[in-house]
Amino acid sequence: MQPILFADDPQFWYETQRILGHTAYGGADTGEVLSTAARIVSGDYDSWHDEWLATADRVSAEAERAFERNHLISARDGMLRASTYYRSAEFFLHGRPDDPRVAYSYHRQVECFQRAVALLDPQIAPVEIPFENTTLRGYFYKAAGGGAVPTILMHNGFDGSAEEMHFFGAAAAQERGYNVISFDGPGQPAARHRDGLVFRPDWERIVTPVIDWLQTQPETADSRVALFGASMGGYLAARAAAFEPRVDALIAMDGVYDLGEISLAHIPAPPDEAKWMLWADSMPELDAAIEAAMAADATTRWGVTHGMWAMGVDTPRQFLASYLDYTLASGIAEQIRCPTLICEGEEDGFFAGQPQEIYDHLTCPKQLLHFSANEGAGAHCQSGAQRLAFARIFDWLDETFDHQLSLHELGLEALVSGAAR
Repeated sequence: MQPILFADDPQFWYETQRILGHTAYGGADTGEVLSTAARIVSGDYDSWHDEWLATADRVSAEAERAFERNHLISARDGMLRASTYYRSAEFFLHGRPDDPRVAYSYHRQVECFQRAVALLDPQIAPVEIPFENTTLRGYFYKAAGGGAVPTILMHNGFDGSAEEMHFFGAAAAQERGYNVISFDGPGQPAARHRDGLVFRPDWERIVTPVIDWLQTQPETADSRVALFGASMGGYLAARAAAFEPRVDALIAMDGVYDLGEISLAHIPAPPDEAKWMLWADSMPELDAAIEAAMAADATTRWGVTHGMWAMGVDTPRQFLASYLDYTLASGIAEQIRCPTLICEGEEDGFFAGQPQEIYDHLTCPKQLLHFSANEGAGAHCQSGAQRLAFARIFDWLDETFDHQLSLHELGLEALVSGAAR
């Protein structure tokens, strides 16, 4: 798909497309997104922040006025949209993590989302899951229709939050009759902002205590468990499924096999030598080359600066070196035993080729689900085509788990009988 905005800045365009995609489940409104984006100076992180913050403040204030007048649906809808806009405001600022704008927008994102779901949806509630010496924060979505149904554990990836997962699969799964637990693990917003927890490659050590916890909850104690990871979460979820036998189905949206390949791709040296260069105590020429690449390419600049914050490292080269630990090579992918769905976007600008790579290594029941640009779904994580993507993804899970809601459970008997007349 050709960029509609920010033709000279693919990172700004992708993030705009990502926000637009959240309109499908109430996380944005098209006119608000386009008018905000039109005011942003391409490549200017401060401009991006200022315009999204202004929109978020305006939308949240209008939602507050609606709440005061007891217009609760309007208040809920406004708070959901404001949550997305606050998340977007601080997105590019993690190169300066002590910037007070980061904490303000993050906490407003969470506050607005929690206000929204508390207003009208008692079926969605914040949860805190015991983890090591702290907790993992997230949300429990009670299935539409209730009863003994499967549970989907759902998490984001490199830069998204548990709140964003509402628009990136949780709401879609809930209305199809699944319980959902969305959560932020180490390196992801709640754990990084609140507890200083940084990313770690052994994601099974995060998923295992989450499954332990859900098996103590009355609604989910006997559930079959699907694990869903978005973006870099496609690696994280796959890694967890390789070592956690209680995962009954895996969805990687999109598939990621080896993050280290991204680090090595731009170093003109054989892989072993390039790894040594990344791990070395001192490598000034490589450091300078990385800095030059960041200056020349907006996506690289954002990825490295955010990655340093999320990984908890001090230099760009240390961030690239950290990616070498995130791999399903050496037989890890082959250890996955549960049915697995790998998603692939034709125009993925982040992990091109990786979905096919992980698919080729899997020995479990598997399917590669390709999304094309022609159908508007070719972007990374199918941003902008959420309704189409989740129809195909959750239809696969329905068939894998033999889980379909009846017309009665969906409350559609009257609609169908009316059509028959």
